[in-house]
Amino acid sequence: MLNIPVGRTRFCDGVSRRNFLKVGAFTFGATSFSLADIYRAEAAQPAGSPTRHKAIINIFLGGGPPHQDMWDIKTEAPTEIRGEFKPIDTKVPGIRIGETFTRIAAAADKFAFIRSVVGAKGGHDAYQCTTGWPQSSLATMGGRPSIGSVVARLQGNVDPSVPPFVGLADKTQHAPWSDPGQVGFLGATFAPFKPSGPDLTNMVLNTANKEQLADRKKLLSCFDDLKREIDAGGALKGADAHTERALNVLTSSKLVEALDLSRESPKVRERYGDGKPYKFQYDGAPTVNDQLLTARRLVEAGARVVTLSYGRWDSHGKNFDLVRDHGAKLDQCLTALVEDLDVRGMLDDVTVIAWGEFGRTPQVNKEAGRDHWPQVSCAILAGGGMKTGQVIGSTDRLGGHAKDRPVEFGEIFATLYHNLGMNPETTTVMDPTGRPQHPVEGKVMPELV
Repeated sequence: MLNIPVGRTRFCDGVSRRNFLKVGAFTFGATSFSLADIYRAEAAQPAGSPTRHKAIINIFLGGGPPHQDMWDIKTEAPTEIRGEFKPIDTKVPGIRIGETFTRIAAAADKFAFIRSVVGAKGGHDAYQCTTGWPQSSLATMGGRPSIGSVVARLQGNVDPSVPPFVGLADKTQHAPWSDPGQVGFLGATFAPFKPSGPDLTNMVLNTANKEQLADRKKLLSCFDDLKREIDAGGALKGADAHTERALNVLTSSKLVEALDLSRESPKVRERYGDGKPYKFQYDGAPTVNDQLLTARRLVEAGARVVTLSYGRWDSHGKNFDLVRDHGAKLDQCLTALVEDLDVRGMLDDVTVIAWGEFGRTPQVNKEAGRDHWPQVSCAILAGGGMKTGQVIGSTDRLGGHAKDRPVEFGEIFATLYHNLGMNPETTTVMDPTGRPQHPVEGKVMPELV
C-alpha cells in the first residue's frame, strides 16, 4: 500500500492532511513496502533488460501429479500399476499420452513432455518448481530466490506500470501450495506482486475519482500547497521521481485492464473455460482455468514471470476420478493458452511450463489412490522458441525410476533462464555477503534449445 504522509491542512479533495493518503492495496510478499520504496531500491541496482520481451508462465500442479496417468502411460505394467487409463495417439507419430488429454494430443507438436524429472526432495511445496534448488540451499541467508525474483532484480520492468513478477495464486489452506515464488536472499523488494480482492477495488486510489486516475499529474496537482511547504526542506525533490513512478503504476489502467477478463471476447473465455465446478480442492488450489488467460494478458501487458497454482493433485484416494476432473480441465486451458500465444505471435517469446513437486507411486493403493513418489516426476513445456513435439527421458516398465536421460530441476531452470535471454552459466546475483551467486546449478537442456 502506498501511503503518502501529510500534515494538518486540507487538500482539494477535502481529505485532512492529518491522515495518510492511502493508494491501492498491493501485497509484495509478507512485507509492507510502498511502491516508492521498491522503486528506490530498484534504481540502486544496475540497469539491464533484454532486447525483446521474453516471459515465463509457470503453472504449479500442487500436490504431485501422477506422471503415469498423464504423459507416461505404462501399457506393459500390471493392472495395479497401470491403472485405469489408456494411451492415445497424438499429432506427433510415436508419442502417446493419457486418454484424458485429447486436446494436448491434438496439439502435441507444440509441447515437449519430460518423463524423467529427478531430484525432488519430497516436500509438499512449490520451492523446487520456482527456484530449481532444494530449500536447504543458502538457508542461513534467506534461501535461494525464485526465478521471478531474479528476473525482477536483473531485468526489471518492461513497462513502468506493470510489475515484472506476478503471482496469481490465491492463498490455500496448505499455504506452500500457493507460494508464488520466494525472494530468498534478494529481499522483499523483489517479491511478486499479488493481486487481491474479488473485484479489483484494491487497485483503485481510495481518494481519487476516475478523472484523477486517468491523469496522475492532475492528482499531484492537488498537493500544490503541500509541495511548496515540503520543497522548502528539499524532501519532495528527492522523493519525487520514485513516488511519481509508484503513482504511475497505481493510476495507470494497463495493469487493471490486464487483470479484467471481461475485456476478453466471450469466445476466447469459452475456449479457456473457468474450471468449475471446483472438485477435489480440499486444502489446495482450485482448477482456475481463467487464471491462465489472466497470465497471458499480464505477459502481454509487460510481466516477465507469472506464476499460478492449478488444482490439488495429492491423490491418495480416488486418483483416477481426480485425473479425469483436473486433467480434462487442464487439457482445455493449457491448449487454449498455447494456441492463444501462437495466434498472437507470442509463443516463441513465452515459455509455458506445468509441473508439480514430485510424482506418485507406481502401486495403486487400496483407496484407488497413488501416494508420494519423489523418485521421478514429469513436466510439460511449450513455447519459448524450444524444440517441441518430442518426449525427453523415460521411466522403467513400472514408472518408478528414470530409465534414461534423468532430468534435474536445475537443468529445466537453466533452460528457462536461457529462454529469457540470460546465460545461466555467467549470470550472477549478489548475496548478502557480497558473493556472486549463479541463479541455478545446471546446464541448458540441449534437447530443447
